[in-house]
Amino acid sequence: MTVPTIPPASYEELRNELAEKHEGLSKRLKQIAEYALDNPNDMALETVSGIAERASVQPSSLIRFAKAFGYSGFSEMQRVFRSYLVESGTNYKDRIRSFRNEHDQDGAPRNIVLDDFIDGGIAALKNLRDVVDPDQFEAAIKILGKADVIYLAAQRRAFPVASYLAYAFAQLDKRCVLVDGNGGMFFQQGHSIRSGDALLAISFKSYSPEVIQLVKETREKAIPVVSISDGLLSPLSQNSDVSLEVEEVEVHAFRSLSATMTLALTLVVALGRELQK
Repeated sequence: MTVPTIPPASYEELRNELAEKHEGLSKRLKQIAEYALDNPNDMALETVSGIAERASVQPSSLIRFAKAFGYSGFSEMQRVFRSYLVESGTNYKDRIRSFRNEHDQDGAPRNIVLDDFIDGGIAALKNLRDVVDPDQFEAAIKILGKADVIYLAAQRRAFPVASYLAYAFAQLDKRCVLVDGNGGMFFQQGHSIRSGDALLAISFKSYSPEVIQLVKETREKAIPVVSISDGLLSPLSQNSDVSLEVEEVEVHAFRSLSATMTLALTLVVALGRELQK
């Protein structure tokens, strides 16, 4: 890949650069990019050897990674992560992780478990406020508002979100199709999408292969795609016209849908207002 003459000066610039250049990176550098975006606090505070061990790479790979983005070495890149840490305060995932570690999870009272999930939901909701780009959100509403029919695609954990949106859009008298895959007809349902329609796809790690494929095929038809997913490196984000980012906190090996459902409800209300114009 071409080395940038001027390295990204801020975390936001670096984050966007990592997403844009991700496909052109080697397998090892992709691995580091994914780790860096998932663990910015580690990138800010850990030593090179510590990060390398956690990311399962060699320390020399981290230096190559930094230089691939125009930095003189890893220390210069790390200063960008440290600036982000100072500006944003403690990472929300680290806060909830710290909270959970205060309790013995084996045999914990039910109210403690409930508190864990409540705090996880609060942390995810606070993070949602920071990561949703108002311009992207507005662009998503414009696409959905203009669509003749909105196709909704999600599987597994994300399916309840698509199901709710199908119900809510129907209440707005907005034509929609829930691609539910009933009877093994997922792709047959999805392939009926036509020019003038739009696809709203939802998926999180580990991403649904069916949803990924439908997103790619729809984009190839030059039909607008809006996605809700968990990061810039999501295969949905990479193949969408507009991608809304949301990340839930894992609590007791479960991920709730607190922030995702809040984002979905906000989409419904905003779309309702758009349709009244």
